[in-house]
Amino acid sequence: MGLVNELWLVRHGQTEWSAQGRHTSTTDLPLLPEGEEVARSLVPRLASVSFEQVLTSPRERARRTAALAGFPSAEIDDDLVEWDYGDYEGVTTADIRSQAPGWTVWTDPVPGGETAADVSTRLDRVVSRALAADGPTLVFGHGHALRALAARWLRQPVAFGQHLRLDTATVSVLGWEHEAPVVLCWNS
Repeated sequence: MGLVNELWLVRHGQTEWSAQGRHTSTTDLPLLPEGEEVARSLVPRLASVSFEQVLTSPRERARRTAALAGFPSAEIDDDLVEWDYGDYEGVTTADIRSQAPGWTVWTDPVPGGETAADVSTRLDRVVSRALAADGPTLVFGHGHALRALAARWLRQPVAFGQHLRLDTATVSVLGWEHEAPVVLCWNS
């Protein structure tokens, strides 16, 4: 399969809330200046690949990262939005755990938000798009959703994403070894 069905993931640059560890889904925050600078630094790395399709979350932080990284015409794909945190929007994990000890987005309920099954359904559509492409796919998105996307690429439940740390403005590459989906590069 080679480069044909690789899936390249870029998490958006840093925002005020990502720097503070606050869950950010529907709140559309701009990139911080350092987030913009790091997004620009991705240009040489991404320019060396001829992508069949480039997709982005509709959120401004992802679209801006795509533009600064050299892809201002990335196609918006609503399936790439961040996990909907519902009542936990803008709240840190530590604050949530003060009310729900041991809580994790991967395995526990998100009041007013998405379930892992909801996230899996929409990210499976992204995987299908990438597998149907005639070349590598590049996506710009968000921390939890991209980790969940990698889990689905690897044919694992969304909760597997908890094992894949993903920092802002990093590049990860998913591909194949023989017939098995694999991680070729992560959080780079």
